[in-house]
Amino acid sequence: MKRALFTAVAASLLATGSIAHAEHHGGAADAIAAAVADDRRPEADVARDPLRKPAEILEFAGVEPGITIAEIAPGGGYYTRILAESVGPDGKIYALMPAFFASRPGGLDGINALAEEYGNIEVVVVEGYDTLELPEPVDLVWTTENYHDLANGNIDVVNAGVARVLKPGGLYFVEDHSAPGTGTSATNTIHRIDPMAVIAQVTSAGFVLEATSDALANPDDPKNVSPREVEPTSEKFALRFRSDR
Repeated sequence: MKRALFTAVAASLLATGSIAHAEHHGGAADAIAAAVADDRRPEADVARDPLRKPAEILEFAGVEPGITIAEIAPGGGYYTRILAESVGPDGKIYALMPAFFASRPGGLDGINALAEEYGNIEVVVVEGYDTLELPEPVDLVWTTENYHDLANGNIDVVNAGVARVLKPGGLYFVEDHSAPGTGTSATNTIHRIDPMAVIAQVTSAGFVLEATSDALANPDDPKNVSPREVEPTSEKFALRFRSDR
């Protein structure tokens, strides 16, 4: 009965795009807007903004000036730049880079260059989430378009690692390519995941689903092919969880 009720509530949140979210610290929206407008951002990143809606996504996730964020697998740094500028000089970004990147010649060159440029980014090589430790507890753990890959491994270990590095009551933001009704069967085939599967896994790790966003919904996406095959972009879900400790 509890499981059925949870599923119904979570499905309702996803269907309505509920954003029952706490008021931001004064100036958060302005700081985020300035970060998105920052002229240091590459033109290729800026061109992606209409589809990725970074200002709306950062506000939803709970990004504010002065907070500390751990970003899982930053990739090319699209969000790393915006996050670093949004939290400002009093904030901090820990860029969590998978160990296999560090083992490649030049694999960390891009993220190290961002760390030098922005001054509030620290690169952390992650050997495994079972041993993940950071210099300090963080306010927010952030991951975009990576969770489906993490779910191919031991996702319980990953989510436990996330919980361990968060401050009590800290936030966990997950955005990924949507494949409703597939559970985890599409993670390694078409590189998508069912948002209900993510909710079940993360809440099992001691988090509470606080809000969902449909800002990145795309009704024209068939959701049964790789995101690379969808124009202009795949549908993505966004979930904000809060640590229940």
